[in-house]
Amino acid sequence: MYRFLTTPRWWGINIFVALAIPFCVFMGTWQLGRFEDRVDSHQEAERRPEPGAVKAAPLERLLPVDKETSGRHATATGRYGEQFLVPGRRLDGKDGAYVLTLLHTEGGKSLPVVRGWLPSGGRAPVPPAGEVTVTGALQASEHTGSPGVRATGALPRGQVGMISAASLVNVVEDDVYDAWVTLPTSPAGLTPVPAAAAEGSGLDLKAFQNLGYTGEWFVFAGFVLFMWFRLFRREAEQARDEALGLAPEADAMAGAGR
Repeated sequence: MYRFLTTPRWWGINIFVALAIPFCVFMGTWQLGRFEDRVDSHQEAERRPEPGAVKAAPLERLLPVDKETSGRHATATGRYGEQFLVPGRRLDGKDGAYVLTLLHTEGGKSLPVVRGWLPSGGRAPVPPAGEVTVTGALQASEHTGSPGVRATGALPRGQVGMISAASLVNVVEDDVYDAWVTLPTSPAGLTPVPAAAAEGSGLDLKAFQNLGYTGEWFVFAGFVLFMWFRLFRREAEQARDEALGLAPEADAMAGAGR
């Protein structure tokens, strides 16, 4: 009765189902693991002391930036140099730009320092002259898709789209640290930029997307199994009708009805 299962068509269907269901289960389990990792990272971050409560450390000791050092207060000494605006940044629901000034350190590399947020139409204050020591919250370099980064297209001279060594390498001569700091206090006319949490350490929209994808993959697995049983039942009923001689009679009646 079930000899149809040995036909080439059903061999193909069975092989597809045998591969599709484990794949969907694997992908769903992987997405669930991603969500659980984010939950664990979030809980671990909540247990850690506030970055500002930990004593500031020299910049070099905190590099490279990771989930442990992101937000920690780092200190660096040097002289301010080139200054840029990073447009398309919102703060408290208002449009503006970050004021980014490069600090040329004694080691020969430049540290991007966000001295504050400038509202649209404002004028960025001139950085102080001479040697300065800055202390600010350490942040990882931005990339396309980072929170707060907007597509700005071609920018005029004196502006950069992202705060990263890759975006600054073509506009400055010095090597640039693959990190930046935001100052807790800003000069007149600017508003301090709060430090952002390290990517992947919070229960943000992406975390719940992982949970949603988990459900989708398990639904896909169930759908594949449902369709297999539906096709199997239809083929089995057709085979039973043929064995009982009902199928030809049905065809004859259909022909008479025409």
